[in-house]
Amino acid sequence: MSIDASPAPQTLPATTPTDPDEAVAAFLEWTQGRGLTLYPHQEEALLELASGANVVLATPTGSGKSLVALAAHFLSLGAQPGSTTYYTAPIKALVSEKFFALCEAFGAHRVGMLTGDAAVNASAPIICCTAEVLANLSLRQGESMPVSCVVMDEFHFYSEPDRGWAWQVPLLTLPQAQFLLMSATLGDVTGLVEDLTRRTGRPTAAVTDAPRPVPLSFQYALTPLHETLEELLSTHQAPVYVVHFTQAAALERAQALLSVPVATRAERDEIAARIAGFRFGKGFGAILSKLVRHGVGVHHAGMLPKYRRLVETLAQAGLLKVICGTDTLGVGINVPIRTVLITGLTKFDGARQRLLKVREFHQIAGRAGRAGFDTAGTVVVQAPEHVIENHRALAKAGDDPKKRRKVQRKKAPEGFVSWGEETFDRVVGATPEPLISRMRVSHGLVLNVIERPGDPVLALRRLLTDNHEDPRRQAHLQRRAIEILRSLLQAGVVEKLSEPDPTGRTLRVVEELQRGFALNQPLSTFALAVIDLLDPESPDYALDVVSVIESTLDDPRPVLLAQQFKARGEAVAQMKADGIEYDERMELLEEVTWPRPLAELLDAAFETFRASSPWLREDDLSPKSVVRDLYERAMTFGEFVAFYGLARSEGVVLRYLSDAYRALRSTVPEAAKSEHVRDIQEWLGELVRQTDSSLLDEWEALTDPDRPLDEPVRPSESSPRPLSANERALRVLVRTALWRRVDLAARGRVEELAALDAVPTAAETAAATGALPADGLPTRPAGPEPLDARDWAEGLIEYAADYGVDAHIVAGSDGGLQLDTDLLDVIGTGPDARGPGLLRIVGEGRRLLAEQILADPDGDRDWRIFAEVDLDATDELGELVLTVTDLDRATA
Repeated sequence: MSIDASPAPQTLPATTPTDPDEAVAAFLEWTQGRGLTLYPHQEEALLELASGANVVLATPTGSGKSLVALAAHFLSLGAQPGSTTYYTAPIKALVSEKFFALCEAFGAHRVGMLTGDAAVNASAPIICCTAEVLANLSLRQGESMPVSCVVMDEFHFYSEPDRGWAWQVPLLTLPQAQFLLMSATLGDVTGLVEDLTRRTGRPTAAVTDAPRPVPLSFQYALTPLHETLEELLSTHQAPVYVVHFTQAAALERAQALLSVPVATRAERDEIAARIAGFRFGKGFGAILSKLVRHGVGVHHAGMLPKYRRLVETLAQAGLLKVICGTDTLGVGINVPIRTVLITGLTKFDGARQRLLKVREFHQIAGRAGRAGFDTAGTVVVQAPEHVIENHRALAKAGDDPKKRRKVQRKKAPEGFVSWGEETFDRVVGATPEPLISRMRVSHGLVLNVIERPGDPVLALRRLLTDNHEDPRRQAHLQRRAIEILRSLLQAGVVEKLSEPDPTGRTLRVVEELQRGFALNQPLSTFALAVIDLLDPESPDYALDVVSVIESTLDDPRPVLLAQQFKARGEAVAQMKADGIEYDERMELLEEVTWPRPLAELLDAAFETFRASSPWLREDDLSPKSVVRDLYERAMTFGEFVAFYGLARSEGVVLRYLSDAYRALRSTVPEAAKSEHVRDIQEWLGELVRQTDSSLLDEWEALTDPDRPLDEPVRPSESSPRPLSANERALRVLVRTALWRRVDLAARGRVEELAALDAVPTAAETAAATGALPADGLPTRPAGPEPLDARDWAEGLIEYAADYGVDAHIVAGSDGGLQLDTDLLDVIGTGPDARGPGLLRIVGEGRRLLAEQILADPDGDRDWRIFAEVDLDATDELGELVLTVTDLDRATA
């Protein structure tokens, strides 16, 4: 039986025979050695590829397209030695997954990967990359590019409005290549086949008539969702993937299943054994821990990568009976499931609520049925809720006409996009919509074409008059290209040559532009220019460098909106306290947004920069403060997520922090990195790594110049390295933790100070992480006795009295303790007070002793916050375990 799975570790022959028949025989011998027998459609595609033809492989999910792609690479290595064969996919995660699979099949030394962040083994004969990377390469090199074969996976992304151009460009610019285009939902490919044949001069075979290895049955459910799920579980149709169209709905449904017996006792015990030692964080991690122990998973893009991998691993072991997620599962994610339960046939696409496209429906439905495990798969679509209620009411009335007439039919909710069983029948039976051309012109496209050998004007004209658009759209693209070229010439970015150069170029990018000029990171040059404007002697220099870098990164919208919501809440409270009337408050509130450090400087510099970089849009620059906010608040990742209510968007937060770390490390010149900048860089990298090491471990391995080429890069499956091993990051964590206490002390918030050091019991730790106390989870040790709220209050009152401030303990509005005045006039909180000069750390075995000196108004510097750091507990928990032991004058 053939299965669509990643190749086993046995590598293919080291060399591919140049004779096509011998190459096919060698590949078949390899598959047979692995116990695989090809399906007829796989054999057909293999023989067409061996003959030199292009192949459009439009076969169902699970029908073995990955094995055909493997064959394409293998045959290409023999057909054109010295050339490169490319694999492309729409998302980095899928590119990375295929990179690892190809390393196992061909050997790591023969496979490379190109992403926007890094390159590994870039001269390898097989390269994995996203569609955009290949599109830019093909624009720059055109027919001179040494490419033998291009495998484009998930080719239906050709129709994506924003990204479809990248899937079309290689077809237009690489006539020398052989193409393998793959997707389960391409629809009618007649036009595509004809166009490929015309452009490449090769015959093109469409392999579209393959039967689905695991047949699907479709059902329209008129029972409430919980009843539908219970029936699927009782009739042994699990694992079930419940598809929602929002992350909140997916999590809500998963939590509702905690009251339903999903897994057996034995299965729950096995799950507990498998996840023993897995580090769940607080917040969403605690929720997920409870769910998976119950046999229920959650899977969506907002989760941390380690949580998604955990769900996938448990699902592959058959231990999760139900997985609740979003429709993103349709993009090549490896979660084996028997039944897909779709909660509706409408989705919000960012602008409006609309019906699912036929292609979207079949992409999701195609995940049902596991080749090699199931003999059949099931796709169930839930009827709209009001339809289900009306159906049940009519069923209760029976066949009595009078009772049926009296039934009060529930109407669809306001804004509901109408659909029902007819819609269901239509999408089940319909073929996917025809592919739609999404060609577009940008400054990047024009500059890339100018970089290629030959006359760029002629190349642009050919590209924009001979593509897949209609004549009217082609004319629009040409006008746009002329506008862009004129702006580049006027800005001095591009210059005309008095006579063609040896390659035939009549235009070129000016030599003064930075070497390595890259349009995939156009604001890197801007960041360098603005950093030069900063004062290295300023106490805020390091944080300002961070703000410059952050302004060039993509916006993490959930974080920014949460910051804005928090800021507006605080602003409203202050305006109410100031007696501002409602109408004026509402007007002032519109001006409150998320924090935007250096906005005035950045905006002014950007306007100047755009004069010589006309391809940039006004909204490309986005001042914001996420890394800086996290650092200044001295919070852990979990505390930051909880503070802003971002539990469902942890993955978004982590990806942004990871991008910021890479940008700090790669963009900021070494000469511009002060010791404080290096401290922040180390702190940020360690924070990301301790939260979820996968995003950084792989990137750092890819960029390691000392990594042997025959050593495959693998994401880390083990726990991150001990936090105490990174001394610099640990010191920053101690400094920020103590600084947080200084800030709270200056504000007289003694209950919050005590809460920072409260030692949870084993039961409290289990409740926070969603585990059982008996699971042996890491628990913060008792250690030294921490200060309670009264200890803090009494110490601060004594301190205040030394500097003429009369403070007293009073009851707060929540029943806790607080001081009746703040101490901001006598406890310094400026940049100097936060500096490393007021912190002392000494080591005593596996404990560190720290002293934070308070910046008093007289400069005495004799009051200290004394603390201990437990390094063993810190390494076990993956976050700093610091306990304040005293607030007192230093003794001589």
